[in-house]
Amino acid sequence: MNPTTRQPLQWKFSQVFGERSSDDEIQDADRISTVEFDKSGDYVAVGDRGGRIVIFETKDGKNTADQHYSRNQLEQLDYVSLNQPEYRYKTEFQSHEPEFDYLKSLEIEEKINKLKWCTSLSGSLFILSTNDKTIKLWKAQDVGIYVDKLLHCYALHHGVVNENSFGLWSQVKDRKVKKAREIDSPHQLLSSENTLLSERSFINEHGTPSFANGSHVESGANSIFPSQEPRSKIANYEDTAYARCRRVYAHAHDFNINSISNNSDGETFISADDLRINLWNLEVSNQSFNIIDMKPSNMEELTEVITSAEFHPIHCNLLAYSSSRGFIRLVDMRQSALCDYSARIFQDEECHGSRSFLTEIVASITDIKFPVDGRHILSRDYMNLKLWDMHMDSSPVATFKIHEHLRPKLCDFYNNDTIFDKFECCLSGDGLHFATGSYSNLLRIFFHGGGSDEGATIEASKDPNSIKNRKPLPRARRSSLSNLTRGFYKQGHESTSVDEYSLNSSSKLQHLAWHPCTYLIACASGNSLFFYHA
Repeated sequence: MNPTTRQPLQWKFSQVFGERSSDDEIQDADRISTVEFDKSGDYVAVGDRGGRIVIFETKDGKNTADQHYSRNQLEQLDYVSLNQPEYRYKTEFQSHEPEFDYLKSLEIEEKINKLKWCTSLSGSLFILSTNDKTIKLWKAQDVGIYVDKLLHCYALHHGVVNENSFGLWSQVKDRKVKKAREIDSPHQLLSSENTLLSERSFINEHGTPSFANGSHVESGANSIFPSQEPRSKIANYEDTAYARCRRVYAHAHDFNINSISNNSDGETFISADDLRINLWNLEVSNQSFNIIDMKPSNMEELTEVITSAEFHPIHCNLLAYSSSRGFIRLVDMRQSALCDYSARIFQDEECHGSRSFLTEIVASITDIKFPVDGRHILSRDYMNLKLWDMHMDSSPVATFKIHEHLRPKLCDFYNNDTIFDKFECCLSGDGLHFATGSYSNLLRIFFHGGGSDEGATIEASKDPNSIKNRKPLPRARRSSLSNLTRGFYKQGHESTSVDEYSLNSSSKLQHLAWHPCTYLIACASGNSLFFYHA
């Protein structure tokens, strides 16, 4: 479909997790710091400033909304699924703890900077998480079971019921149990059943089924399997999950990690800090290869830092990274082992004409994203959201103005550090729609061909009128490299004046992600996760 003929989407609220009232004070550790869908969209993970990761999964059951549309309507929607997914809580675990580097006298925060799902052929859930210094690979496994199916295997072994009554639960590694498929073949059922019953972790000394934690189920075949209801539920244990750390990738970055990105080869990933980008193999945690190094021999000559890095979704040899000067560099790892000087540079020539004190700050790119087809690059700086064509590096093909109305207040925003806020961006699976966040918890959504001034604006709140005006907490300015490169660092101070702009800046929507298969956006505001669909 021609994007110029596509009508703007009508966005609606879907669901929210962690909704709070206007009077609730948010603990800093509870604030969401990153959001990420997996490639199927069945799972969404969020990380917070307290070092925790929470995983949500789609609810069971198939939505029958597609039945209300004609075949011609369904054929036109080759990208979007009309079944809007609904999510539920799956599991939560502590990924990182606060640390202290005694050699550098540096405190390392537990805040999760980025999350990335890893592709797995086995169907297990693997996810990469990172704070400022350490990357970890986690594996999430289902350990909850429905007891009736396990008891059926035991009863079947003793001839209590027949083999067509139930499905089967299969064993996975580390003597844990996960949900298994329904099995129709009696021969397949008996073979798997003998394997399951041979495990000592399921049979105690009294001959009754038991679990790894020592709990067991009351015996008595007559009471467990009533003859009049052979397929009735015996006990319904809610599915749970646990996470296990499989790899720790540490001691490879001197500066704070701002990005991690998986390669399309499924074997490697990159991690980027302010000055370096390292290439890792998922199976090797004690070695990485430095492929980009922007650190000068004299730190006084430092002019820019790396702000974001992303692998190309198709070509495993291509990656892009952005800088604090507003440049996007595309490098080919086949050309050189060290990719510093073999880059194709994307820059907006119109914006790099006249430079001033504040334009250099707002030009810093905070996030970049590739669409699924890899044809474009989406970038976000403080003022704008820009779409770049991979075949045209002189200027973006579309510019969407986000904070143009704040330009008169940039000096005030610099004084209270608001100008250094970093906003993420995301785009739909069809590559035609883009989203980013703003102040006052606003979600801004645009579509290609709609013009720079068109788009949808949504406040991430079920009750927009409940937001009260209260003074934001002062924060000390961190001596990050992005500030030092421009010589803008100075000691933080408390502001005694409160105006409309500072009130709006205290509530901001910075982290969001787009569902890969449908028009659904997950966005974080404080400790709340909102979902909106079209």
